[in-house]
Amino acid sequence: MKTLIVGLLILFMISGPLNADDDSAANNKIKLDLDGTSEVLVQGFIAPIQHTLSNFHVEWEALANLRVAEPEKQYPASTFQAFLPGKAVSVGDLWKIEEEGALTLLRQLHPNPNLQMHINSGDSYGLWACLRAYNDKFTDIVFRIHAEFKLKDGWFTPSQFTGHLVIDRVAEKVASFEMYVPEGVVNFDVNWKKYKDENYSITDAGLCSQMELRVGTRDFLRDAEFITSITQEEAERVLIQRFYKSQQINWMSPDQALEMAQTQQKPIHAISIDGPLADESC
Repeated sequence: MKTLIVGLLILFMISGPLNADDDSAANNKIKLDLDGTSEVLVQGFIAPIQHTLSNFHVEWEALANLRVAEPEKQYPASTFQAFLPGKAVSVGDLWKIEEEGALTLLRQLHPNPNLQMHINSGDSYGLWACLRAYNDKFTDIVFRIHAEFKLKDGWFTPSQFTGHLVIDRVAEKVASFEMYVPEGVVNFDVNWKKYKDENYSITDAGLCSQMELRVGTRDFLRDAEFITSITQEEAERVLIQRFYKSQQINWMSPDQALEMAQTQQKPIHAISIDGPLADESC
């Protein structure tokens, strides 16, 4: 079952890229690197799925038994180099995450990750990171990855993987890392080829309370003062606009749309959309 989303679209787009708080931030570029000789211990978690809309978590063995492949695994720091930009960047800049590094980590959760998305509307594929903040000691990188897992007789597609990579700039080591599926009423969907002699699959959606890879915590950043930064919300906004063209539209309430249409003497185009506009969960 999908949530009905009704939007009113005024045909103009949000203008200009997001800027950091400091006007000079665009010229404040930094280069990020890791000591390739260090190692990182990553913990992995997948909570048992306790709810799906059509009870697939009870009927489908592969979904009922979905568990983390390796609860702990040691990685060379070079694995996380895939999350760093190949050139100097400023706060608010985006760059692509290298696929193989992301796949290596995702295999700790499940042995068959896929980045190509077997059902893809065209603009939702990708792995992107954004420099959110830095000071002389740490950098905070926010990222978003769209991936799915091939199960026996079907697919498991999380809404997204999001998270942070914090680098100790002095030691050039991973200070903390988290990559997880955000909470939500529905945060994944599945396609199950239940009937072996048929060429179609059936679908369901549900909630997984925890699907996560983690190294330490970010508590040490709680009182940190940064040379320059953008908020978490601003970083997420930059990322989501890179994934979905629909997020570049200036959506507004019906009352606002009517008032603007009357003021500007422009027509209103109303559209009805069955499903979320901001993730891959349905």
